[in-house]
Amino acid sequence: MKHTISVLVENKAGVLSHVAGLFSSRGFSIDSLAVGETSDPTVSRMTIVVDADERILEQIMKQLRKLIDVIKVQDLTGGDFIDRELVLIKVDAGPKKRSEIMQAVDTFRARIVDVNPKSITVEVTGDRGKINAVLELLRGFGIKEIVRTGRIAMARRNKNQ
Repeated sequence: MKHTISVLVENKAGVLSHVAGLFSSRGFSIDSLAVGETSDPTVSRMTIVVDADERILEQIMKQLRKLIDVIKVQDLTGGDFIDRELVLIKVDAGPKKRSEIMQAVDTFRARIVDVNPKSITVEVTGDRGKINAVLELLRGFGIKEIVRTGRIAMARRNKNQ
């Protein structure tokens, strides 16, 4: 099962390396990893997606909590959370295909961020289901290149809210 883990860490050099090292040294695979500063510039949030059973997940959570620079670890999977991903898709788009691609993109509330004589680049933001649906639709036109961020996520409510 895929688990989405939110990790608050001190925003210092080497923290990402320590977290990634924890996973690699134990043979755990990371499906997705996104890191960014929070509203407090001394703290960053890591969103880590792993494919793990409950036993492995428990080990991961315990090991993360042992790291010195880790402030808080939370498995969001069982709770109410918001997640998003960003993808840029370069699609083969000669003059005959352009209007059809533009209509398809508009259906998903995606944006065209670049146009050149041979391709269109589309930006899509959403949950994994939306991203996969757009990719499936655009495959029919001929995808030239895909760049995909990792998943970012946060709990809908904190205990204090």
